[in-house]
Amino acid sequence: MTDIKEYLQSSPTGNFFLLAGPCVIEGEQMAIDIAGQIKEVTDRLNIPYVFKGSYRKANRSRLDSFTGIGDMKALEILDKVRKMYNIPVVTDIHQPEEAALAAPFVDILQIPAFLCRQTDLLLAAARTGKMVNIKKGQFLAPGAMSHAIGKVREAGNNNVAVTERGTTFGYQDLIVDFRGVPEMQQFDCPVIVDVTHSLQQPNQSAGVTGGRPDMIETIARAAVAVGADGLFIETHPNPAVAKSDGANMLRLELLPQLLERLTAIRLTINNF
Repeated sequence: MTDIKEYLQSSPTGNFFLLAGPCVIEGEQMAIDIAGQIKEVTDRLNIPYVFKGSYRKANRSRLDSFTGIGDMKALEILDKVRKMYNIPVVTDIHQPEEAALAAPFVDILQIPAFLCRQTDLLLAAARTGKMVNIKKGQFLAPGAMSHAIGKVREAGNNNVAVTERGTTFGYQDLIVDFRGVPEMQQFDCPVIVDVTHSLQQPNQSAGVTGGRPDMIETIARAAVAVGADGLFIETHPNPAVAKSDGANMLRLELLPQLLERLTAIRLTINNF
């Protein structure tokens, strides 16, 4: 995928694009099956689709939390998915040295929200030439993301996107300020709304993040209505047994109808 930004804007109907998949790569067949099912519906609805899967999870609360099946094994699965379905893939990185490791296997490098101010990480991602998707820190105002975006651009990479994923509200909740979508669009880059992570309930005493999956459609509808360029949705065939972030993921079988309703909203808005 040579021009990822052009691909994300390629819907003939002006639809949003979608980053979706499991929180973490749990195995090859699961990744292939999820990507295939999502691609089928996104092709039908003219939604440019990017498969999402973390090859490794680093920001876990507990030491015994699942972190991955092995870096190279997971990265090779991501590469297999993109070649099998001819779709771009995205994964997140946590250390500067991971940028060069992951870049040959993916099309977009994602910077986790907690790390969005880490200069060395942003520069390392930028220098790969891949698109860099920066998640807005839960502790930052939308306008402050101009500095993170600027670091990527100053490193010579104009292929950058930014993702809203909620703002810390008290100790165990997040809220989404949708004013941030048009505000960050002023930085001349695609703005994505991370629907499922925005519904996390962090800092639980058990050391496992909670969530509100019952509110996924509410947040997604609002994101589409205010004009978000893209949506980010983590999904799994059975979130109850997912190895990471199951509490806030969407059950895969519910995704097609959700995307149909969201597409209807977007097309209605486009026709005004």
